[in-house]
Amino acid sequence: MGKMARAEMAGLIREPGVKPVVRGKAAVASSDNGIVTQTMLNVMAEGGTAIDAGIAAVLLQGTIAPHMTNLGGTVTLLYYEAATGTLHQMICTGMFPPGLPAMQIVPPGLGGFYSYPWGAPFALIPGVMPALKDIHARFATLPWRRLIEDARYWAEEGHPVSAFEYGVRVQGLPFTNYLPDGREMLLPDGFVVPAGHRFHNPALAKTLARLANEGPDDFISGQWARNFVQRANALGWPIELSHMAFNTPRWGEASRFTFKGHEVRQLMLPHRQGVFCAMVMGILSALGVEDMEPGSADAIYWMAQVLRWADCELSNVNDPEFFDVPDEQWFDPDFHKRAARVIASGRPRIDLSEHVLATMGTVARAAAGIGPSPQPPSGSCELSVVDSRGNWVQMMNTLQTGGIPGAVVDGVAMVGGNVSVGGMFSPLSGWLLPGCRERFCLPQTMLMRDGKPQMSFGSPGNIHHSIVQVLSNILLFGMEPPDAATAPRMLGISDTNVLPIEDRLSPEAREGLLRLGVRLAPLDPFDWHMGSYQMSWRDAPSGLMNSFADYRRAGVAGGIDQSEIALQ
Repeated sequence: MGKMARAEMAGLIREPGVKPVVRGKAAVASSDNGIVTQTMLNVMAEGGTAIDAGIAAVLLQGTIAPHMTNLGGTVTLLYYEAATGTLHQMICTGMFPPGLPAMQIVPPGLGGFYSYPWGAPFALIPGVMPALKDIHARFATLPWRRLIEDARYWAEEGHPVSAFEYGVRVQGLPFTNYLPDGREMLLPDGFVVPAGHRFHNPALAKTLARLANEGPDDFISGQWARNFVQRANALGWPIELSHMAFNTPRWGEASRFTFKGHEVRQLMLPHRQGVFCAMVMGILSALGVEDMEPGSADAIYWMAQVLRWADCELSNVNDPEFFDVPDEQWFDPDFHKRAARVIASGRPRIDLSEHVLATMGTVARAAAGIGPSPQPPSGSCELSVVDSRGNWVQMMNTLQTGGIPGAVVDGVAMVGGNVSVGGMFSPLSGWLLPGCRERFCLPQTMLMRDGKPQMSFGSPGNIHHSIVQVLSNILLFGMEPPDAATAPRMLGISDTNVLPIEDRLSPEAREGLLRLGVRLAPLDPFDWHMGSYQMSWRDAPSGLMNSFADYRRAGVAGGIDQSEIALQ
């Protein structure tokens, strides 16, 4: 894509749809937004690293993707540092302050429409700025002021609104606008900003100008933090300024398991993807799925059954600093084989088509939980970036698990923590304990060989089930990364044998699933709720980098040649 002036970047906004694969570049980047991707390439073209590009991207995503993320939520990171050969991982989800009861805000006037089966969302101390402060201090090479320039520019100029952003914003109105804060910010003149127009956030522009001068501490101990405390106190949450420094990033060794010659690295517990993927992949292999045709009825059936089984098994994932967690068992291949025998014993021996046909109808969608969502808005932005020095970053920032639900502080609109409390089977659950991290399923994944990354990917959107499907497509079925990302995705099969799956199955697969007693609940052919992967991978013969942005959302991938990078 080459280096591009900011004023020219408005035309980079894309809608969901078919995207090209970027191949043979010295440095690559992929994100949920074309402006963000180009910003990362510009940073690297100036001689910045993948970490510099990632920090600039998080600040920018929080500015121009208010439908998906903000600067008051969460940041998670996998970072391969080429100079030391070290893989760093960090989580900084929202935190409950010590000595205070958790605060919930229940939207007034919504009655049973928003029933909140887990309760209303909780207010949390945000994690974005503590995370960025630590990442910048440890690894960045460019000044903080430079990395915030693009966010400032687009906050001041206003960012172009895509049709995708408009649609997501309209869906979220019942929650995001129940406080006057949200209505004032998100409904200028009383309306959602239409696609093709620019969304202006002058309050955030002032915040970013101050943040450029004061650095991340503005959100921890400075003016933004004081204004956050004041708004919380007005809503009945008696936090003090000192509580804003309570949320500190947790660094540690990434989760690790080996599968078919690849070392798979993901976020550590209590993020559950490492153990979830190891278990599901191990069980699928024991069931012989790799010898089946991808997309066949048998392959789909076993994936659906194993996803459900693993969800139940992993109800004991909790923060290992507070709970005992049987993770050794979950990584054990012998355990995978025993589980495979149990799951295989439940396969029907007779044709169940007649039963399925007799029970099909709207009940299938209701049983699968498909329809208007009763939960608060959820949204995240993933990015994947590799620089010409061999540094890899897979990073997510999300509006969830941070801030005061529905409140806006200095242009930062927040959602809070929409997780269940002490839930057994939810992939998003937590305990109201100071310092305790929630069980989460955030997706950052790197495939390593000989200690070096060969592929990196992640995505928002039903991550608890989508990440292992992409990983299976790559490691079990040998698909190329773009094919692995675009293949149809599913959720785990329900207790009533209803399978939500993207509506791109072959007639043979449909008939085979019917005989196995599976009722299909078709999703959109490319359902944006099922995730939209940002991927980077090395081309083995050339050593150059490739990049891809999934079709399901508005992502864009790009790359630059060595000749476009400033002397380092």
